[in-house]
Amino acid sequence: MPKFGKRYRADLEKRHEGELPIGEAVKELKKYNKTKFDQTVEVVMHLGIDARQADQQIRGAISLPNGIGATKRVIAFCSMDKVEEAKAAGATEAGAEDLVKKIEDGWFDFDVAVAEPAMMRVIAKLGRTLGPKGLMPSPKAGTVNPKVADTVKEFAAGKVEYRNDDYGNIHGIVGKFSFDDDKLTENAEAFIGHIMKLKPASTKGHYVKKIAISATMTPSVLVAE
Repeated sequence: MPKFGKRYRADLEKRHEGELPIGEAVKELKKYNKTKFDQTVEVVMHLGIDARQADQQIRGAISLPNGIGATKRVIAFCSMDKVEEAKAAGATEAGAEDLVKKIEDGWFDFDVAVAEPAMMRVIAKLGRTLGPKGLMPSPKAGTVNPKVADTVKEFAAGKVEYRNDDYGNIHGIVGKFSFDDDKLTENAEAFIGHIMKLKPASTKGHYVKKIAISATMTPSVLVAE
């Protein structure tokens, strides 16, 4: 049985039982105690997918209407003639073989890696290094794109990546605790709506089984579909 802190136990006592429309769920979340730092708010969706089946994998990225209140450190694998353009768009590092070598030597000071399609053969050797960390560029995640500068700009501004886990859960950051209720609600609606549109054709039964919203240090609030 996990041991909860005093603040968390106090929040549990006022937790609403049952599902609420997303706008009301956000208001309920905001009733929980604040912390000294601005907590990250995320939506979790439990999906009725078979995560073992390749055609039922849910993965991608989405730019939310109001951002997520944070920036990301982005690197770009690109041809040398696009290095300065990528850096001007917000990339902390950009390059080809030289950037691959830097990562092979143990450098991982970044949150997202994007790449031009032509660079995939160059970075293929990093699959075993970046793959387990969830950092390998992928067309499905939107991190492989010929418009590398635009891709850098989107992810540096907080474009949200998502990927189902082995149990069919999807986690998505939708903002900060300090966001206005309306902005959090709009972001959450956009994320939930986006995932709902991705229902695999081979999925059987109920696609969305449960939705919840929570902050870093709070209990969750159940959300009605």
